[in-house]
Amino acid sequence: MDESVPLEELAREATTRLRMRVGEEGLRRLQGARVAVVGLGAVGGFALEALARSAVGHLRLVDFDVIRGSNLNRQVLATIESLGCRKVDAARDRVARIAPWVEVEALPCFFDDKAADQVLARPLDAVVDAIDALGPKIRLLEQCHGRGIPVVSAMGAADRTDPSQVRVGDLSESRNCPLAKRVRKGLRRRGIDRGIRAVWSEEPPFRPPDPLVLDVPDDHDAFRRGRRRQTLPSMAPLPGIFGLAAAAEVLRLLLGPAGVGGTAGDP
Repeated sequence: MDESVPLEELAREATTRLRMRVGEEGLRRLQGARVAVVGLGAVGGFALEALARSAVGHLRLVDFDVIRGSNLNRQVLATIESLGCRKVDAARDRVARIAPWVEVEALPCFFDDKAADQVLARPLDAVVDAIDALGPKIRLLEQCHGRGIPVVSAMGAADRTDPSQVRVGDLSESRNCPLAKRVRKGLRRRGIDRGIRAVWSEEPPFRPPDPLVLDVPDDHDAFRRGRRRQTLPSMAPLPGIFGLAAAAEVLRLLLGPAGVGGTAGDP
């Protein structure tokens, strides 16, 4: 970084084009916003990237895992240098290199009922759910819904390749996504039928002829929590698109009814 340029001046220059789109009032809303990203894998990493570059003033980052070689093909936080690092630490470092004026709160924990009060502590304006385990995902959505915290939840992205079939809307409208179906069922059991914003794909999921089982060391936190499961095939584009779409929806929610400046249909 050019240390001769004051940080305040650099921050203003960095938001020039954003300010043109959302206006001064919109920029103030974003800079005053507090957003949690729960899960910092392929989807959550790209969501974090977009939120940090969009002047969201405070980011609460939640993940219990570390970066492994298998993450290099699709996760923006995964580099040769970050292998073995906790994902929350790599995420905090990346935000510092992009937008050091953004406040970062790193929570290296697994989301469950015991962690809910810490992860969802007020003030909090929105949550990105990028958890890939079914039980914790449903619990997070239930907690957000019960606490009145807007949440955008990413459904199954790993085994999709067609960006034209990505959708954003109420989870109840999701189709052709096995994960979304299970999440809807779990939430209905808890009395929640609507009110969860989601990103999903209507593309039929790919199933490899020879599925693998995730090989997790016995001393790894994921193993102790019973998260051993089938490994899904994945390419880089769709998880990234899901994360960016989730961030875009969060920004829309933060900016409110006034939108992002201008009027729809303006030439």
